[in-house]
Amino acid sequence: MATVVLFHSVYGLRPAVHSAAERLRAAGHEVHTPDLFEGRTADSVEAGMELKDEIGRDELLKRAITATAPLSERGLVYAGLSLGGSIAQNLALGDTRARGLLLLHGTSDIAEDAAVDDLPVQLHVADPDPYEPHDWLNAWYLRMRRAGADVEVFRYAGAGHLFTDDGLDDHDAESAESAWRIALDFVADL
Repeated sequence: MATVVLFHSVYGLRPAVHSAAERLRAAGHEVHTPDLFEGRTADSVEAGMELKDEIGRDELLKRAITATAPLSERGLVYAGLSLGGSIAQNLALGDTRARGLLLLHGTSDIAEDAAVDDLPVQLHVADPDPYEPHDWLNAWYLRMRRAGADVEVFRYAGAGHLFTDDGLDDHDAESAESAWRIALDFVADL
C-alpha cells in the first residue's frame, strides 16, 4: 500500500479528481486530494488559468507543501493531473523520501541542479498535446533522466489533453482506461 497525494488540474477539485482517488483507494492505497483552490472550481481552461494566476504559483506550491509536509515521512507517491502534475513534480523532486511520481497530462520545468536517486516516474500524455508539445517532452525526459529519475512515458494518440476526465470534451474512455491500468500497476510496484 502506498500513500498517494493527488493534485487537481486547473479546473480545481472536481468529480474527476475524486474518481481518480477512488480508483487508487480501490487498489488499496491511502489517497489525499488537497484542494489548492480552497473550494473554487473553474468551468473552462481560461477560467482555471485566471484562478491559478490570481492565487499565484508560489502560493499554490506553499499550499501543496503545507498539505504534504505532515505525510512526507511516510514516503509519498506524488501524483497530479495537468497543473497538479506540475505541482507534484516540484514536490517529488524536492522530497528525498518520495517513493514515486505519477504524472497525468502535465509536467514542469526542472532545475539544472535537480537530483534524485532512481525516483520512479510515470507520465501519461495525449499525443499530440498542445500543452505538452513533443519538443518539450523530449527535453523534459532527458532532464529528468539526467536528474536521476527512472522515467516511463506513455502517449495516447488522438486523445484530448485531460483525457481521463469524463466530465470534459477531452475525455477518451479507451485511453483513460489504458492509462489507469498502467498507472495502477506502477503505484502497486512502488
